[in-house]
Amino acid sequence: MGKKIRVLIAKPGLDGHDRGAKVIARALRDAGMEVIYTGLHQTAEMIVKTALEEDVDVIGLSILSGAHMTYFPKVLKLMKEHGLDDVLLFGGGIIPEEDKEKLYQMGVGKLFGPGTKTEEIVAYIREWYETHKAKKQG
Repeated sequence: MGKKIRVLIAKPGLDGHDRGAKVIARALRDAGMEVIYTGLHQTAEMIVKTALEEDVDVIGLSILSGAHMTYFPKVLKLMKEHGLDDVLLFGGGIIPEEDKEKLYQMGVGKLFGPGTKTEEIVAYIREWYETHKAKKQG
């Protein structure tokens, strides 16, 4: 197997519930990915700075606080400003369907809700990586 997929899992804002983020981080590690978990109360700037420092392929945001329409666009904007156009931004949490559609149109990857099987998230990241990164690294 080639390079391990590097994934940053972050909890932006004041949301204090990180059980789901930790479950996802563990599932991705168990699937052979390198995972950096930033912990609670991260700003968009902190998340993108860590992504740059850790040279990640994927950023996953876990948002249960309702602040998804603030944090996803802000992280996307900072990613573009710092040249992270080849990094996947995906997420999970409580996100209404109409907001999901707006976020998809902005360029956010798949958004997963509570109860999603971890295997589905692992498969999504692997498929994205194979399509967008592995071929370029050749």
